[in-house]
Amino acid sequence: MNGASRFIVRPGRRFGGVAIVPGDKSISHRALLLGAIANGLTEINGFLASEDCRATLAALRAMGAAIDEQAPDRLSVSGLGPNGLQRPPGPLDLGNSGTAMRLLIGLMAGQDFSTELTGDESLCRRPMERVAAPLREMGAEIDTTNGKPPVCIKGKTKLSGIDYRLPLASAQVKSAVLLAALYAQGQTRVIEPAVTRDHTERMLPAFGVPVTHGERTAAIDGPARLTGARIDVPGDLSSAAFLLGAAFLSERDPVTIERVGINPTRTGVLAVLGLMGAEIRTENHTTMGNEPVASLIGLPSALTGATIPPELVPLAIDEFPLIFALAACAKGETRVTGAAELRHKESDRIAVMIQALRKLGIDAEESADGARIAGGRPCGGTVDSHDDHRVAMALAVAGMMATAPVTILNVDNVATSFPGFVPAMQSLGLDLQYEPGSGK
Repeated sequence: MNGASRFIVRPGRRFGGVAIVPGDKSISHRALLLGAIANGLTEINGFLASEDCRATLAALRAMGAAIDEQAPDRLSVSGLGPNGLQRPPGPLDLGNSGTAMRLLIGLMAGQDFSTELTGDESLCRRPMERVAAPLREMGAEIDTTNGKPPVCIKGKTKLSGIDYRLPLASAQVKSAVLLAALYAQGQTRVIEPAVTRDHTERMLPAFGVPVTHGERTAAIDGPARLTGARIDVPGDLSSAAFLLGAAFLSERDPVTIERVGINPTRTGVLAVLGLMGAEIRTENHTTMGNEPVASLIGLPSALTGATIPPELVPLAIDEFPLIFALAACAKGETRVTGAAELRHKESDRIAVMIQALRKLGIDAEESADGARIAGGRPCGGTVDSHDDHRVAMALAVAGMMATAPVTILNVDNVATSFPGFVPAMQSLGLDLQYEPGSGK
């Protein structure tokens, strides 16, 4: 642990100002993938140049895609058409990106060559059978390693459209099936048990692929041909949430975050925080592409505990480390159920967050699918993020309310989603220091 990278947060509640967050990670991944198999040029503005998205970029380049980086957040992709990707020289290493791997499994299922997908130690512990199972129903030949990466996808298989009812709400599984459906004969329809992110369904029409919508359903007729498009990527709401969370704990000024995506399948975090008494305003509503965008304003708020309705959980699944951290600083008790999916993220986010909060003196306990957190004021101490970017950022927010400095270990993976997190928080007033590790 002595050689681990770390954040050191010193308590202080003077926080406020105006900020812009990097582009949306989910949209950036999808724009690259669809642009690579489209005919013609795709221009991506607002691209998130994080390690996760660059893993997708590198994988596509390894398969022959020509991607011109005109600026860190502006790319052009010369599309190869639906059958233009080439067999890579070796396994595709997707680092820590579960999104990249799950979406690429869907895309690779329709190719004429075999592919092996792998990643770092953390990614190779994450479940992939939930993606492989429906693709096998479509005719794909996919082998996982005890249900996890590395994943081998055999090429030159004929895919057929299916009706697939998701057993668990998952935007990544849904999107993987829809990507495979671009190569399948006939209609593929996905039925969800609860609403999840719909970025894939919103983006496909921009590339000329119609999507039929129903109540918690999305359908595509394949095989489909895509035409290059201009994709404007809004700011990432999941990144903005950490700045908003600190604003709620502030004793000073509001925080305004400009040009943030407020897709209704992503705003569950705002609904959850609203239940906890967070004061959030929106203004300057517009659209970027087919995505709604606004400025978000977080005001200093008297947070209270709440019982989170299970139906909101899928719409805020990535933000629960922050919700847990804010619950630790709220007045009263917060209860979460229906969140078993959190155990299959970059870390077991239920176990890791509860362990960290308990080390900071918070009365908290986990259950199989959630947690109970009694709010109070964290004490100082040293906690471990377990290489989980959202856990690290959430604990940094909690640290501003602590009675003494908080040290958070293993924080380098913050760069997978929010590479400018430290300077952004510092510019708004958080006393946050980053110390690189001496090597792992």
